[in-house]
Amino acid sequence: MKILLVDDEEELVSTLAERLSFREIDADWVTSCEDALKKVETEKYDIAVLDVKIPRISGIELGRRLKEKDPEMRFIFMTGHASDDDFRAGSAEVGADYYLVKPVNIELLIEKMKKVLED
Repeated sequence: MKILLVDDEEELVSTLAERLSFREIDADWVTSCEDALKKVETEKYDIAVLDVKIPRISGIELGRRLKEKDPEMRFIFMTGHASDDDFRAGSAEVGADYYLVKPVNIELLIEKMKKVLED
C-alpha cells in the first residue's frame, strides 16, 4: 500500500508518515497542493489522505485534480473545521471514501485505509 499524505501542517503530516512507516506502510508527505500534484507525476499512490482546508486549493479541489491524473486513486479526507454536511456535499463529487476528524487516530486511519483497498 502506497499512501500520499497532504496537509499544510508539516509537524502533523510528517508525524503521520513516520507512524505509518513504523507499521510498514509506505507513506510520502507534502505540505502543499502544488507539491502533491508534482508527486503524482512520478509516483503511483493507492490512497491520498488530504486535509480539507489547504491554502490556495481546497482539499476537495485537490482530490478532483488528483482523480483526473489517476482515476484509480482512492481518497480519505481529514478535517478539523468543516461540518459533516459541508464535507459530504463537496466530497461526493471526488468519490471520497472516508473522512476523519483531526487529530487523526492512527489506528482508525489504518483501519480506513485497509477498508478502502478492500472495497
